[in-house]
Amino acid sequence: MSEYVETGDLRVDKALHELVRDEIAPGTGVDAAAFWQSLGKIVADLGPENAALMEKRDHLQKQLDDWHRERKGRVIDSAEYRKFLTDIGYMIPEGDAFEASTTNVDREIASVAGPQLVVPVDNARYALNAANARWGSLYDALYGTDAIADADGAERRAEFNPVRGARVVEAAAAFLDSSVGLAGGSYADVTGVELVDGAGRRELRVTLSDGRHSGLTDAAKFAGFNESGGELENVLLRNNGLHIEIQFDREKPIGRVHPAGINDVWLESAVTTIQDCEDSVSAVDAEDKVRVYRNWCGLMKGTLETTFDKSGRQLTRKLNADRTYTDPEGKPLQLPGRSLLLVRNVGLHMQTDAVTTADGKETPEGFLDAMVTCLAAIHDLEGGGSLSNSRAGSIYIVKPKLHGPEEVAATVKLFGRVEDALGLARNTIKIGIMDEERRLTVNLKESIREAKERVIFINTGFLDRTGDEIHTIMEAGPVIRKADMKTMPWILAYEDHNVDVGIETGLPGKAQIGKGMWAMPDEMRAMLDAKAVHPMAGANTAWVPSPTAATLHAMHYHQVNVAQRQRELSKRKRASMDDILTLPMLGGQNLSDQEVQKELDNNAQSILGYVVRWVEQGVGCSKVPDINDIGLMEDRATLRISSQHIANWLHHGVTGKPQVMETLKRMAAIVDRQNAGDADYRNMAPNFDDSIAFQAAADLIFQGCTQPNGYTEPVLHARRRQVKAKPA
Repeated sequence: MSEYVETGDLRVDKALHELVRDEIAPGTGVDAAAFWQSLGKIVADLGPENAALMEKRDHLQKQLDDWHRERKGRVIDSAEYRKFLTDIGYMIPEGDAFEASTTNVDREIASVAGPQLVVPVDNARYALNAANARWGSLYDALYGTDAIADADGAERRAEFNPVRGARVVEAAAAFLDSSVGLAGGSYADVTGVELVDGAGRRELRVTLSDGRHSGLTDAAKFAGFNESGGELENVLLRNNGLHIEIQFDREKPIGRVHPAGINDVWLESAVTTIQDCEDSVSAVDAEDKVRVYRNWCGLMKGTLETTFDKSGRQLTRKLNADRTYTDPEGKPLQLPGRSLLLVRNVGLHMQTDAVTTADGKETPEGFLDAMVTCLAAIHDLEGGGSLSNSRAGSIYIVKPKLHGPEEVAATVKLFGRVEDALGLARNTIKIGIMDEERRLTVNLKESIREAKERVIFINTGFLDRTGDEIHTIMEAGPVIRKADMKTMPWILAYEDHNVDVGIETGLPGKAQIGKGMWAMPDEMRAMLDAKAVHPMAGANTAWVPSPTAATLHAMHYHQVNVAQRQRELSKRKRASMDDILTLPMLGGQNLSDQEVQKELDNNAQSILGYVVRWVEQGVGCSKVPDINDIGLMEDRATLRISSQHIANWLHHGVTGKPQVMETLKRMAAIVDRQNAGDADYRNMAPNFDDSIAFQAAADLIFQGCTQPNGYTEPVLHARRRQVKAKPA
């Protein structure tokens, strides 16, 4: 049982109260007692509105269910459907044209296109790895992944493989040729690199294998250098706003054999990182929230450190320092050594007992998140931290699972109240709007309008968006197979619509337009092929599953000038709303028994593989082997789509409860086998009635139709708390 401290009109968990009083508030100029008093007033004033918005979600869903139930099996007339959605207030009319007016936005968001990481902030090691992923070794990323084929003598092995190393150097040279090319010759033929005096500035000159000299095709791409004892240590190049550092070291294995002594090529990689309090964490009580907030505060102070064991060695990780160079004019140049950090708060539907009202009622968790994460960020804004995050003086909060303009407006109102409570200037807190719920998609322009002074981010997310699609049309009939969703008219139009509306509302130069996650961290060759479309689609950021993936994906932003691409796309017609509203129904498609079982196997295994770690171990995001033992990055968004898909097929008789239970039990044994090497793992099979994780997976499916908007948190939180309450 939690011990509470009564403060003002609230009861605050003692550990959380002490964290704010002793670690977060000192140095911010905010009195801890006044902090809780302000939160109590916000809960009293805005809590009823938050509750009303949740009631509206339920009311709209009931109207949708009734409408689809009456027309089940009929072809939906698009005009009739749009009229219905407008009549019930699900879709609202669009207003006049406008442009976002957000100010004080860091260049990493406003003008630099590049990869974005999302990381659970409750894990200090992961949080630091992601924050430090601003720069990454291209050589390491190529050598250590399947980006370079394991063939023809270039196989990865324990000891260094010089054949593979040569392939890496060759691939890196080809990348340099395509992004910061030479006026004559190739980087593959460079035997020497030097700086020469030009017209008032240093210029880069290379010597080629045939004795010729050459420089950059575009001399302005030379951005800086470091040298020691007259020898170059590195040269810094800039392309499309991103930096490339070519490193020299003839004492290292690669540099020793390279004619010019080039030992590595480092890329500016994860330009921004979302430190996540939501889908990728398992935070069900005050104890968990304290860990989340403590790590975020450490990042804002620049003091977060963690020590861990790796291959028998104790390692300490902390935040990287900035990188310093001399620019071509001989002036000092400093570049950030860390990702610009955003923080994702929880959605409006979440409640917490970490802070309750005086009579013991839970309070909106998003209110608590906003207050505490912004209080911690004051350390950065005031320059009290040892390292800087936002140089523009802003706090960046990504807000998930918003259902349209009213909920965006409520969030903007909340942020204003937080600013007043913490003594922050108006619009210090910026908002990232995740376009992952159907009602927000169809009202995206008006949603952005509500946040036009604060918006710094919109993005698409296939998984949550598909989960919401299935739940929204649950009564319309059985949906198509999960893998087929990606080729359906609704999702193709949704992806384009997000970019179209973002450009139309003036986000370029002020905000990110993002694309979703590549979920297979071990499949980097496939990622390089697939994610090249994101900058071409007009997205100036996209999510990647690891620092290594960020380095590889960064190459795409050298190949495409996203700002120019957005200008080209601004001339096209906006994506069709009728396509977005086309229901992805199975219709007359007759699936064989084998096809149904295969779909159930894939979904059930995915659910169990993620849920067992979440519920039993409190792991909110991890690489989970799929049914073919391919590691996939899983979080609650992947769980939402898989559980809603089976719930839909069960609801419409494509399958039945006995088949689903048999599938779950069979897949549980497979998941147990996949986790056999984990000493902390507790098997689900064969004692299924005793496995809380197995019961949670079953709940997500068999109660899927009645879960609000198909969200997984109610089941997961209840079952995780059940595990935590058990004696050790």
